[in-house]
Amino acid sequence: MSPVALVVLNAVLAFMMFGVSLGLRKADFRRVLGRPVAPVTGLVAQFLLLPAITCLGTWALGISPGLALGMILVSCCPGGTFSNVMTWIGRANVATSVSMTAVSSLAAVVMTPFNFALYGSLNPNTREALQAIALPAENMVMMVVLVLALPMALGMIVGGRFPRFAERSERYFRTASLLVFLLFVVISFSKHWHTALQIAGSVLVLVVAHNALAFLIGDLSSRAARLPQGDRRAVTMEVGIQNSGLALAILFTFYPEAGEMLVIAGFWGVWHLVSGLSLAGYWNFSQRRVAQAHGDAADYAG
Repeated sequence: MSPVALVVLNAVLAFMMFGVSLGLRKADFRRVLGRPVAPVTGLVAQFLLLPAITCLGTWALGISPGLALGMILVSCCPGGTFSNVMTWIGRANVATSVSMTAVSSLAAVVMTPFNFALYGSLNPNTREALQAIALPAENMVMMVVLVLALPMALGMIVGGRFPRFAERSERYFRTASLLVFLLFVVISFSKHWHTALQIAGSVLVLVVAHNALAFLIGDLSSRAARLPQGDRRAVTMEVGIQNSGLALAILFTFYPEAGEMLVIAGFWGVWHLVSGLSLAGYWNFSQRRVAQAHGDAADYAG
């Protein structure tokens, strides 16, 4: 991929982050300090448990280095930008989801490069492959700052100064983000379509299982912390919906020839939209059934 194309792709990812940050406020960060249990539980699940278990699982199953590194990279990314919408659809605690997205995006500046280097080297099957594509950690940190932290800060500033613009444009930014993300996926497949065809079956199984594991880690961590249902579902969604767009941007920028890693991140990006929307729809349906049952019981008692 040409340098110009890489700049454009990273600029587009930054634009996506700017758009979804228009609705963020300082209160979202203060909420973490006031009620830290749910966000901290989610951050531990996202940046500690998921990468560690992914590393252990890829090692134990003897997954090939390229696929294993792709899974480790995705597990090291923060929550995806669509998790807030899916949390809202699922009638979970949107405030918890938004605060987690904000904090995890900031934490990713340090944690994503650190975790990728750490867990990629801890797995003996991926250690050699990681060393072959090694780059100074500060390069990846700078990229995460430019495509996540800086756009998020600008989005918060613009959204705070122009709240009507933020309210009116949020829907369009969400749609544009989805379309651009799908463009990332198409580009990754188009550059490595031979690889994608050869390993499609095994990759799909790995991605579905990995995504289910992420949801499970989020749910079990929330239950262990005894969070209420709304917070538990928000944390589960935040851990299960990873920012695979960031993973693709990192790969396009630093490892454009890593075909297996790109295919993993691309499949992840499509599948987690399907699984997240399905889970949110199930939560919504079950919540309505509970509400209807309570209403019927109240009518009968009256």
